[in-house]
Amino acid sequence: MEAIVSAVNDVVWSNALIYLCLGAGLFYSVLTRFAQVRHFKEMCKLLFSPNTSDKGISSFQALAVSLSGRVGVGNIAGVAAAIGFGGPGAIFWMWVVAFLGASTAYAESTLGQIYKTEEDGQYRGGPAYYFDRCLGQKWLAILFAVSAIIACGVFLPGVQANAVGNAFTQVFGNGNMVSTSFGDVGSFKLVALAIILIVLAFIIFGGIKRIANFTQIVVPFMALGYIVLALIVVFLNLDKVGDIFYLIISDAFTAQAGFGAAIGWGVKRGIYSNEAGQGTGPHAAAAAEVDHPAQQGLVQAFSVYVDTLFVCTATALMILITQQYNIVGELPAGQFIVQNVDAATEVGSAAFTQMALFSVFGSFGQAFVGIALFFFAFTTILAYYFIAETNIAYLNRYFKGSIPLVLVKFVIMFMVAYGMVNNSGYIWTIGDIGVGLMAWINILGILAIFFVAKPALLCLSDYEEQKKKGGKVIFDPVKLGIKNATFWEKRLEKQSKDAE
Repeated sequence: MEAIVSAVNDVVWSNALIYLCLGAGLFYSVLTRFAQVRHFKEMCKLLFSPNTSDKGISSFQALAVSLSGRVGVGNIAGVAAAIGFGGPGAIFWMWVVAFLGASTAYAESTLGQIYKTEEDGQYRGGPAYYFDRCLGQKWLAILFAVSAIIACGVFLPGVQANAVGNAFTQVFGNGNMVSTSFGDVGSFKLVALAIILIVLAFIIFGGIKRIANFTQIVVPFMALGYIVLALIVVFLNLDKVGDIFYLIISDAFTAQAGFGAAIGWGVKRGIYSNEAGQGTGPHAAAAAEVDHPAQQGLVQAFSVYVDTLFVCTATALMILITQQYNIVGELPAGQFIVQNVDAATEVGSAAFTQMALFSVFGSFGQAFVGIALFFFAFTTILAYYFIAETNIAYLNRYFKGSIPLVLVKFVIMFMVAYGMVNNSGYIWTIGDIGVGLMAWINILGILAIFFVAKPALLCLSDYEEQKKKGGKVIFDPVKLGIKNATFWEKRLEKQSKDAE
């Protein structure tokens, strides 16, 4: 089974997808005239726009929900894996995919806002909705919805849970070994699993408001705390920082690190971490209450910066400054391009990060990584559930009934349990397939949308023009020639009647 999964992953994550992700980011960066740079100040300002609706969530809450998906295991264990398999140069390519991906995040999240709907008293939207309403391709919308449900409900939760289990074991040990159908599992890991499942069940049965309220507190607190520890490590080793950045940039192009390995692992882990182009961000973006779709697009572009340029870079600097890593590259098992730590240290886990903080802060640093992983991974699982729920809501127009939604809740809980007690390499490969499937469909879809209608670019131009003129910003899709944005058409009609 593991061999089959690896073979499928090799097909999904071929060089074609890697260069498609980079190419799409460059494409939208040029077309938006690098909006991710020009509107950085506006991004920060929009974060704190208030929410005046009980049907949507605020821009900050939408950022927190999307960051709960973006800031996860990929930022801690994923960065360590990128360095371990691709060398320090992989971090450079993570930066590249983040910078370019911010424009992709703008485009997909703006589309999520334009074509959102109001269902059951809350806002819904995402790739399935804009493929249906903009392209008129229901088969593509259904294909994405099914892929997202499988990826976020089945493939991806196990990756997050697995990293939590490994980090928990690294901090507290295994405890007494318990014999299970999956082999011997430490009692401490089972305790962590029980806590996760209980809290997870409480929150996912409470809907998007409960998820948003939880993530808007936990995500910023943990991300800030994590970055502060990284800054302390950097401050204590200021004399090494210049050499580390030189190592990252120079290693990105050397044959020793493996040019292909550095790009491949950097892009793969970059997309897994920041999710730009994957099609996950538009679900949270669509749930936000905003005056203009471009506003949420810019907020989601900023979230890519937070994820990769801040949190992932923090992890990379800690690992590289303390030299707590090995590089295996494409070599056979047991051989290393660089070996700084015990050969038995698992590359595809949070071990490098924990060892880096342990070398500076002792047991506190190791424990903090475990705690950070717990919350990062837990909030990511919540984001996965929300994405699966949104796509089930889309499919409900064709397949009525509440059973699918209840079923996906229990499937996610089962996959969390399965991921916690299984081999991490196998689980990571399954997660990569989930990310790759959604990325293929979404990136090709948003490129097709550009050639059909250009709604995201029309939105940006309209927003920029209104901001220059001053006054209240409104969105009139009919005026811009954007069709099937029925939510905004009805909203504008209601505002006109209220004004009369």
